[in-house]
Amino acid sequence: MRNLKLLKSLCNAELSHSAGSPLCVAVRSDTDSLLLASEFSIIEFDPRTGQVVNDVSLTEKGYLPDDGSGKLVGIQELAELESVCVATATGDVILYNLTTNEVECVGSVESGLTSMSWSPDEELVALTTGQQTVIMMTKEFEPITEVGIHQDDFGEGKFITVGWGKKETQFHGSEGKQAAQKKMLEVQPAVAWDDRRPRVSWRGDGQLFAVSAVCPQTGARRVRVWSREGVLQATSESLNGLEQALCWRPSGSLIACTQRHPNKHSVVFMEKNGLLHGDFTLPCSRDQAKVKELLWNSDSTVLLVWLEDVLSGADGHISTELQLWAVGNYHWYLKQSLAFGRDPQRAPACVHWDPQRPLRLHVVTRGWASLTYDWGWATDRSAGLDASDNANVGVVDGDKILVTTFRQGVVPPPMCSYELQLTSPVNLVTFLCQTQKSNHLAAMTADGQISVFGPDSGKPSTDRPGGFRVVSLPLVLHNTYSVPGLPVAPLAVRQLLWLKEDLLLGLSAGSLPSSSTLLFLSPGPHPEAPNALSSRVEVAVDGVVTGMAYSFQSRTVALQLEDGQTRRLIWDSERPSVEDWTDFSGCPVNFPAPCVQMALCTIGEEEILLGLTDRSHLYAGDTQLASNVSSFVVYEDFLLVTTHAHTCRCLHLGTLDVKGLQEALGSDGGQNDETLRRVERGSKIVTVVTQDTRLILQMPRGNLETVHHRALVLAQLRKQLDCLKFRDAFECMRKLRINLNFMYDHNPKVFLENVEAFITQLNSVNHINLFLTELREEDTTGTMYPRPLDAPGPSPMTRAKKLDVVCDAFRHTMESMDPDKYCLSILTSHVKKTVPELEIALQKVHDLRAKPPGAAAGVVGAEEALKYLLFLVNVNDLYDHSLGTYDFDLVLMVAERSQKDPKEYLPFLNKLKSLEPNYQRYSIDKHLKRYSKALLHLSKCGEEHFPEALGLVREQKLFSEALELYPAHSPHYKALSCAYAEHLVAQQLPEQAGLLLWRCGEPGRALQAFVSASSWRHALCVAQQVPLPPDQLSLLARDMAERLIDQRRYAEAALLLDQYAEDCEEAISALIKGAVWEEALRLAYRHNRQDIIETDLKPALLEAFTSHTSFLENNTALFGRHRNRLSVVLELKEKARLDMLDEDGPDCPDAELYSEASSVMSNSKHSSSISRISSRSSKNRRKAERKKWSLKEGGPLEDVSLLHALADIIGTVDKIREELHGLLKALVLFQYDRQAQRLQRAYEEALLMMEAAIPAVWSDGGARPSQTPVTGPDSTANSIMASLQNQARPTSLPLPDAEMPTVPKMRSGVKWKLTILK
Repeated sequence: MRNLKLLKSLCNAELSHSAGSPLCVAVRSDTDSLLLASEFSIIEFDPRTGQVVNDVSLTEKGYLPDDGSGKLVGIQELAELESVCVATATGDVILYNLTTNEVECVGSVESGLTSMSWSPDEELVALTTGQQTVIMMTKEFEPITEVGIHQDDFGEGKFITVGWGKKETQFHGSEGKQAAQKKMLEVQPAVAWDDRRPRVSWRGDGQLFAVSAVCPQTGARRVRVWSREGVLQATSESLNGLEQALCWRPSGSLIACTQRHPNKHSVVFMEKNGLLHGDFTLPCSRDQAKVKELLWNSDSTVLLVWLEDVLSGADGHISTELQLWAVGNYHWYLKQSLAFGRDPQRAPACVHWDPQRPLRLHVVTRGWASLTYDWGWATDRSAGLDASDNANVGVVDGDKILVTTFRQGVVPPPMCSYELQLTSPVNLVTFLCQTQKSNHLAAMTADGQISVFGPDSGKPSTDRPGGFRVVSLPLVLHNTYSVPGLPVAPLAVRQLLWLKEDLLLGLSAGSLPSSSTLLFLSPGPHPEAPNALSSRVEVAVDGVVTGMAYSFQSRTVALQLEDGQTRRLIWDSERPSVEDWTDFSGCPVNFPAPCVQMALCTIGEEEILLGLTDRSHLYAGDTQLASNVSSFVVYEDFLLVTTHAHTCRCLHLGTLDVKGLQEALGSDGGQNDETLRRVERGSKIVTVVTQDTRLILQMPRGNLETVHHRALVLAQLRKQLDCLKFRDAFECMRKLRINLNFMYDHNPKVFLENVEAFITQLNSVNHINLFLTELREEDTTGTMYPRPLDAPGPSPMTRAKKLDVVCDAFRHTMESMDPDKYCLSILTSHVKKTVPELEIALQKVHDLRAKPPGAAAGVVGAEEALKYLLFLVNVNDLYDHSLGTYDFDLVLMVAERSQKDPKEYLPFLNKLKSLEPNYQRYSIDKHLKRYSKALLHLSKCGEEHFPEALGLVREQKLFSEALELYPAHSPHYKALSCAYAEHLVAQQLPEQAGLLLWRCGEPGRALQAFVSASSWRHALCVAQQVPLPPDQLSLLARDMAERLIDQRRYAEAALLLDQYAEDCEEAISALIKGAVWEEALRLAYRHNRQDIIETDLKPALLEAFTSHTSFLENNTALFGRHRNRLSVVLELKEKARLDMLDEDGPDCPDAELYSEASSVMSNSKHSSSISRISSRSSKNRRKAERKKWSLKEGGPLEDVSLLHALADIIGTVDKIREELHGLLKALVLFQYDRQAQRLQRAYEEALLMMEAAIPAVWSDGGARPSQTPVTGPDSTANSIMASLQNQARPTSLPLPDAEMPTVPKMRSGVKWKLTILK
């Protein structure tokens, strides 16, 4: 739904003095200059400067006659040879060197030449001769082959006939059976004005070319397709009225020709097999005009049709017209029509598309005027200022404007909401930028008139006969204005902006080729035309203006020049002027490259000009936002863009600055990023419906798609919820499948304060139920629909138990409004709570049955309420809950609505009814597996049921609940305590079992429990309470001391042996064994056993010294070996990585995979083995863990294993500070100074070594790349590139944080040294 907009036009008449007339034209690719050939010379002309660069005569050397009767049949620039090749009708092929200005005849054909056509790759040239042959030559002009144009054979692509039936028996479609008897009409010869010259056109890939020539036998034209080697491939069928124009579409799909039918004049398309494939009708009768040429542009998007009148007018002159056609959804649109009038000097002599810029057209007139037109694609849409805007889009199609109003509906092209018929082909379309009138449309036609359309003031009825209704009322013509004073040239006004109802801003060429003029057109009296738009003010702009943009909010008009410079037009003053576009600091801001689409927006309180280039670069002033944008539009506070990554972005301009836009457009978006949406490949934005969420996209093939972008939807919902428009928000969320939790999560406090308004606006029990059933504890504003950056968060108090808060608020409100009307919603609020209140809901249903409500509208009864409750809750769950109410009437009511067999539940219910009430409730609770309640009811059933209660307690482990139900000193309490103790002993908790047994009066069993738990203090207390005889108490103490020694609790064991067993020697022995030197010394002196010091204590001290010394030596040596090996492993890893970079280069995508020192195979074996054993037993898992951290050299994780080993050594050595301190004091006391000094020195050296190694080891072991590039005289290119790459990616495969050992910390605050030792 795009139109061709003229960005700029360049007119030069500097060649008017040249002799002869232009015959053919080419474009020089490196300088963009035109290469023109006439009957006398070859001219190189620069249209930008208006200067003739070269002028080489062809008559001086005799290539052309001096009288001007010579003709050229083709011209081609050969970029590789830096030359121009021309062919004359007499048969000469001339090569003109653009560098040396030398002219050379490289070949000649005696019979003459009728055409010359080079392949697109400039490797081959096809020449047609006067003898009706085709000569194929290389670019060095070496002949390849020469074949006759007219061949009797069809070609290599001849169709195969399998002989199925005859023509008389075939289906003939709409022509009917008469087609079977229709005789083939005799082919008519070509029209009289046909020049009879062959036409040659190459396919875009240069593999095939087509030749259109007049057949000598029939006199009609036929098209033949040849291969690159000069082999005939196919011949077209004989077609009446086939004309001379021929052009193969560069994309290779179709060959364009023209054909005269009895009732129309068409452009027809052929496939490479010569069969017709589609056509479109020209807007002229068959005898009115002739098609001189057809020309495709380089990207196959525009087809140029060159038309001339067949008959001359009264003045003897003919008019010429250039039409630009484009296709969409299999419909051909006439996008532009350039009428050159009847002046023979203004008529085009040569027309050529630029090969480098697809939408640049070069025209050279017979009067030697050079015209260059630069086109661009643009969507003409209404401004969308308010809700009255219909989101109009106008599509130009010849003398019609196809208008689609997307607010009312999406009409796929080529259809439309309505058509606006004009008297001449349309060139420009613009909409009024004014509130309440943005549907008004103005169109400028090829005859220079401006037609204004608007709504019908009479407000006609939308009803039509037959019950049909008009959705979109068409605009009506209000007025048609002429614009006197415009130059007589096609598209004298190339762009229009409708600023106010009485003011149009037009853009035309200036007095100089490098200037432009802005025309302020307003209705007013004019001496030459009564109904005219006069230019009240003309503003000259120094530079060629290629684009205009207008913002209604700021009333700013922005201009763009051809080199990307931007200007601001001060238009609403008495003397309009143009000034530079500047930022807040006053510095000029320009686009880095010229843009084909512009829009104004406000970013951070600064007005910014956005621009999109034809290379898909999106700029905000001089800052590039993205480089893959295919289309964009500014809608209210949003910027919507589509990208070549097949995504659509919707960014809120109010929350982002220019840098934020850059980052947003450059990111991939998160999982719940509302700004990002995937779209179909090649989608482009057509328009956005104002104050709506609809975004209209067009696919490459032309069809439309309406999407509701999540960002637009959420922005509208936030506005509606802030305005308390709950019904509108609810309907939008239902339609677009937005989670209804968002209504509460957006602002919980406001929502809870307006629950009554919510219920009143919805006014539907079903809608309220739908909302309540959708509620979840999840905060959707933190997960699915994140809040905008500038939006405040919800109050923390409202986030707890969201379901309960909302359900309670709704239930209280509905009960206060009308409990009968909202009965079902009240039931829903009970069921949807965190802990469903099914019993209360069932009781309400029971109450409805007991007291039926009135017969008012909307009021439900018990049966309907129960049916609805069964819809919300599983029937079996509801039956169980009803049974848990102990109300058998309610149970029967639910059971009757279920699928249960009465033969099953009725006997069960009858049996329950016959039981004693407490035992009945116990039976029900036990059946429902509510064992705590069952125990409560069973405890009220009397003494005879206590064994059953005890069994229930044991079975369901309800010991704590049971103890609360019986008095503390009752026999039941004691029995339960004993049972609980047995359970605790089985659970390996004997100490807690002993406490229970002791307090319930079972000291014997309690003593056993305490002994097994090694709780010696409790055991001794119980033993004293029993009481035990002294000898048994001594045995008990010795037994428990042995248990404590086994548990390495030497000090406690010594206390038992000393105080209760009265065996000081064993007590001192236990202390010596536990290295409790000071306590052992105390007991030896207390009991006057200094002999033990000599016999046991001193030898133990020397043995401890030897053990600690050996321990320190072994760990110090092991630490050194592990550290050295770690350095080697890290060096090997770095070397392997650099070797890979040197071999494959820094851009190798797999370089980072080889950063491990070990091979890839060992990595894969390791990972696969770990995955296989992940589900095995804990023993195997521990074994796998040990294997994983193996210190075997060359292992896949050797470096990490070494780090773990080093950390373990440091922790082990650091842990013995206190133990070593006590040993040193004991050694000094007994004058073992030399041993103490040696031990203290060894430990101090070990600690210092490890403290110094920690920073170095954990810095290297982390394998973190340096953030500073390695440069210097010793660095190489590969090392510098590797250093730069390290900043972007790690050098090793990443490991989970849990697998990397943390940096060990040493306890430097623990005092262990003795100052008396040196």
